[in-house]
Amino acid sequence: MPISKIVIVGGGTAGWMAAAALSKIKEGEGARPDRPLDITLVESEAIGTVGVGEATIPPFVDFNSLLGVDEAEVMAAVGGTFKLGIQFSNWGQVGQSYLHPFGQYGYEVDGVAFHQIWQMMREHGDKRPIQVFSPETMAAYFNRFAKSEMLPQRGDLPSINYAYHLDAGRYAKFLRDFAETRGVVRKEGKVADVALDGESGFVCSVKLEDGTSIEGDLFVDCSGFRGLLIEQALETGYEDWTHWLPCDRAVALPSNRPGPPLPYTKATAHSAGWQWQVPLQHRNGNGHVYCSKYMEADEALDILLANIEGEPAADPNHLRFVTGRRKKFWNRNVVALGLSAGFMEPLESTSIHLINTGINKLMALLSLDGVDQAQEDAFNRLTAKEYVRIRDFLILHYKATSRTDSDFWNYCRTMDIPDTLEEKIALFRANGQIFREEDELFTATSWVAVMMGQGIEPGGTNAMAYSLGRDVLKTEIDGIEQSIRYLVNAMPPHEQFVEKYCPAT
Repeated sequence: MPISKIVIVGGGTAGWMAAAALSKIKEGEGARPDRPLDITLVESEAIGTVGVGEATIPPFVDFNSLLGVDEAEVMAAVGGTFKLGIQFSNWGQVGQSYLHPFGQYGYEVDGVAFHQIWQMMREHGDKRPIQVFSPETMAAYFNRFAKSEMLPQRGDLPSINYAYHLDAGRYAKFLRDFAETRGVVRKEGKVADVALDGESGFVCSVKLEDGTSIEGDLFVDCSGFRGLLIEQALETGYEDWTHWLPCDRAVALPSNRPGPPLPYTKATAHSAGWQWQVPLQHRNGNGHVYCSKYMEADEALDILLANIEGEPAADPNHLRFVTGRRKKFWNRNVVALGLSAGFMEPLESTSIHLINTGINKLMALLSLDGVDQAQEDAFNRLTAKEYVRIRDFLILHYKATSRTDSDFWNYCRTMDIPDTLEEKIALFRANGQIFREEDELFTATSWVAVMMGQGIEPGGTNAMAYSLGRDVLKTEIDGIEQSIRYLVNAMPPHEQFVEKYCPAT
């Protein structure tokens, strides 16, 4: 059956990102006049959104390019700031911290990864920490930022990789305006019933509480944790990952920001979980993710209030979740995005990223000629692989700890982990090797930053590193350090860049 009506159930970040992206199909010059496409989004003002996924990672920068919107305009509308990485404190041991930077350490030389070269030079007495070879790390430490094209142009300067901090509520509003301008129709109301086709089992329509029936050929479920279509109507099933990622609660609240906004997110571990801090132009976003088996809600809130910067700017928002994923992300004619598809805590800011990549896959596979089993299978296979790889990276943060100060950390330190992660750790411990598969999200630098930042050291060095020549390598890495120092010195303070480039509207 041809697709002429797409219905998005749920608004928020996921719903309006989907609506904005799909509206590009509707409005494009190549749109077929003989096959008009109607896009309807159903949401209720009475149903709140989670709205705490306010930090992103570099692939998200391309989403605005897909929409064709101006970056500075978006950032001004959402009170956004720029993000060079994530600072992790108290994860390996209490009192220790490290930065997981975007970008990479140095650069590969004759097929040998930079961290392997650095390891060999360290064995021969070079005392420089690997962080000095990351432009994003050094800029973050000095609270500086600039886009690469706005800096002095020299052939030896590395590019600056960045993402955004943004107000999720303001971002959803920006995308709503964008989508409605391009013909997306918003319907206000709560879904009271879902009608299924008796023969195919496809969703035919959703009925609102006021009796309005909205028919569709393809449905996008953005209804949040409850999975109104993907789970409640289609009973897709859920794969529970709390054995490896035991946190199941969060409390979030904004606060006034007392100082300049930092160009990075903070993730600070506590006795039974961790706290995030996301700096925006007009406030900080804060939250405490914790495990209810080891901590009560009141204690979690007390810890958050004792550790936020500035005064609370709203009442706390308590959340419950089960880490894991749907057994299918595309089931019949329903595609789940965002929290409807699954949940992994925002430790590495992957929540909005998974919405983004879900939309990318949907748009790549979508045919207006109808829903085909091959499309569904490909979407599910690729998305499941993506979730598993991100899951393993998050588990690493909990497993790679020396903390013995609480039952929570004792559990995390000693828990069994997936074989896929066990292999990655074992290879790194053997000779510092990081093997990435196909289009795996996290780079070798990401794995190295977390492993070494939390005490997993390589037991040796790749043999190829020794074939490069120590004197030549010293010249190479000296040049890298000097280029980064020059680059960071040329950057303005992050707050100054934001005030000039994208002041909040």
